[in-house]
Amino acid sequence: MECRETMKRKNILFIMADQMAAPLLPFYGPSPIKLPNLSRLAAQGVVFDAAYCNSPLCAPSRFTLVSGQLPSKIGAYDNAADFPADVPTYAHYLRRLGYRTALSGKMHFCGPDQLHGYEERLTSDIYPADYGWAVNWDEPDVRPTWYHNMSSVLQAGPCVRTNQLDFDEEVVFKAQQYLFDHIREDGDQPFCLTVSMTHPHDPYTIPKPFWDMYDDNDIPMPTTPAQADQDPHSQRLLKVYDLWDKPLPVDKIRDARRAYFGACSYIDSNVGKLLQTLQDTGLAEDTIIVFSGDHGDMLGERGLWYKMHWFEMAARVPLLVSAPGQFQAGRVSAAVSTADLLPTLVELAGGELDADLPLDGRSLVPHLQGQGGHDEVFGEYMAEGTIGPLMMIRRGAYKFIYSEDDPCLLFDVHRDPREQEELSQSPAHRPLFEAFLAEARAKWDMPAIHRQVLASQRRRRLVCEALAVGKLKSWDHQPLVDASQQYMRNHIDLDDLERKARYPQPCQNQ
Repeated sequence: MECRETMKRKNILFIMADQMAAPLLPFYGPSPIKLPNLSRLAAQGVVFDAAYCNSPLCAPSRFTLVSGQLPSKIGAYDNAADFPADVPTYAHYLRRLGYRTALSGKMHFCGPDQLHGYEERLTSDIYPADYGWAVNWDEPDVRPTWYHNMSSVLQAGPCVRTNQLDFDEEVVFKAQQYLFDHIREDGDQPFCLTVSMTHPHDPYTIPKPFWDMYDDNDIPMPTTPAQADQDPHSQRLLKVYDLWDKPLPVDKIRDARRAYFGACSYIDSNVGKLLQTLQDTGLAEDTIIVFSGDHGDMLGERGLWYKMHWFEMAARVPLLVSAPGQFQAGRVSAAVSTADLLPTLVELAGGELDADLPLDGRSLVPHLQGQGGHDEVFGEYMAEGTIGPLMMIRRGAYKFIYSEDDPCLLFDVHRDPREQEELSQSPAHRPLFEAFLAEARAKWDMPAIHRQVLASQRRRRLVCEALAVGKLKSWDHQPLVDASQQYMRNHIDLDDLERKARYPQPCQNQ
């Protein structure tokens, strides 16, 4: 029998995938992708049909996700932006409420603070913590060697092992061990465990069992317009990842998408492991599960790959919340964003936000309770492919993409989910376009943001060059293991150790 009191406060398990495009997933529409565990979770939870990232790139999106503040407010300009240590995150809030806070996996924190409120990180990060990937607006025509290229597509196919598999296997193993350790500890302190995997992010390769879950005939091919017909930012992206005027072999496009589908199924299998661990440890009924991601992947749609634009495939993310006995299963059609997660998690944990601190996100709890809520997303992008800020407003049926360097774009994503009809020149939509433009210009001081980004880029380039000279001191997180407290050690009574390490724990003989 189990000698443990029932948890008094709900635990939170927040699971993240990297670069998982929501429009492709089976709980958002017809899809060949096999996600049995996530689909089951979606069926019993609340699914957000129009959830967006707030910046379609790893680090800026994640900094906004954990802080609830838009990128320009916290300096989250690109994948080498410093995340200030004094910016509160959901981990700070929940830790202050008495939660144990832990991160297993990727969050792409840049700078010397690698915890940002988490009590512990169970793994290192797959990405570097330094400033080496800073964008350079002073040399917009220079393509850095570290930018994405098309090798991920040209080399797509099955594999036995990769860097990313090494990482995600560790991430899931350490997360499961955290859950086992939690259940074997005394007390009823709740946890907030974030498990952040790197799949299905490119390179597009996956072990054969997942590759073989699909056949070439299962793989829908993307719609690819002529490059000359694409908007200026899309054209720059094609040059960023060295695809301009270089047609891709059709078979490699299919291989890349097939491997991506397999990688989505790999994520699902890992979600299944975590769900099974919750069941095995008796934590399932005490744990709120949130599943989301940092951005999507164009996967060849519109001729584009990876992310870095505001189109649906790159900007829409999966978001579902499962809380047994707390919320009825359902769907939310309103536009929300991952910036909304901080106030949501704080409210679910029974806490209150600090009214004197800035916050752009809004709680999703009214949506979860079926009471409605906000239907609005603001987004900011200032990284690869840009020559100035590229902003986005999503409200109601419409998406407005705002730039002072390129023509602004307007789409009706309800009527035209593939965004094939651009409406900025439509006479019927001209009043709406003008209203969006006026709103965007009132909201964002683009010259000021441009100056801030340039200043940040210049500072980071100098610091990065300086720190590469002489003795290297890495900012990468180094998980510490105290071997004296592991397994069998002579300073702990053997019978007591074995009893405490066992679950369910045998009751001591009276």
